[in-house]
Amino acid sequence: MVIEDIDKGKLFDWGRTSADYAKYRDIYPREFYDCILELGLCRDGQRVLDLGTGTGVLPRNMYSFGAKWTGTDLSENQIRQAKLLAKEAGMDIDFFVAGAEEVDFPDSTFDVLTACQCIWYFDHSVTAPRFAKMLKPGGRFLILYMGWLPYEDAVAGKSEEIILKHNPDWTSGGDTVHPVWVPEQYSDHFVLKTRREFRVDIPFTREGWHGRMRACRGVGASMSGEALAAWDKEHMEMLEKSAPESFPVKHYISLAELAVNK
Repeated sequence: MVIEDIDKGKLFDWGRTSADYAKYRDIYPREFYDCILELGLCRDGQRVLDLGTGTGVLPRNMYSFGAKWTGTDLSENQIRQAKLLAKEAGMDIDFFVAGAEEVDFPDSTFDVLTACQCIWYFDHSVTAPRFAKMLKPGGRFLILYMGWLPYEDAVAGKSEEIILKHNPDWTSGGDTVHPVWVPEQYSDHFVLKTRREFRVDIPFTREGWHGRMRACRGVGASMSGEALAAWDKEHMEMLEKSAPESFPVKHYISLAELAVNK
């Protein structure tokens, strides 16, 4: 995938990091899922479509709350991992390969659509009307994000410095607590109902944080083999020097709940 405004147009491919993604990025805390449930979403027989599902983290973790889930992703490797993990857990979740712009179900199929960590990758002129069409009257589109806080957390800040040293085109650094982005194209089809932002501390081991960082867009999804090997060595050396075996990393969660306007 190449997007002009992301990483200065540098190619990235989530399929290159699917094994790490499956192992190290299932890290959302209980507060994340509780917030969704408190909105009355993704539960109790609702039909939910998770766009950009990756390895199916959201459907798999919310499966027990009774929604019927479908997950789509552009990457064949991500969907392969999602199917494997769901099968191992005995979960009946429909996963298939498709970009968000290609997903096309009949009108009023779903109660909820979710987009977690992926809203900036869509062509919103295509997806905004299509998402609205697929939702039932009163249906919801939920945009979700969780990010680390490099200016508040020393380990996260040092990790960003090492990414930028080996991949100076990466543009996702320097995050601060702020509302998740709702592209303007959705205003023609949806009404913003809820915004929430709150801080969380996420526990990691050195291996867990190292793997989570390797599974990010600026590292495993885009670095050359040579750059990745150099990053891998330097980042682990930093953790061995600067972090205990187990430690929390400061994050924040941000979400927006949109109601379909039909």
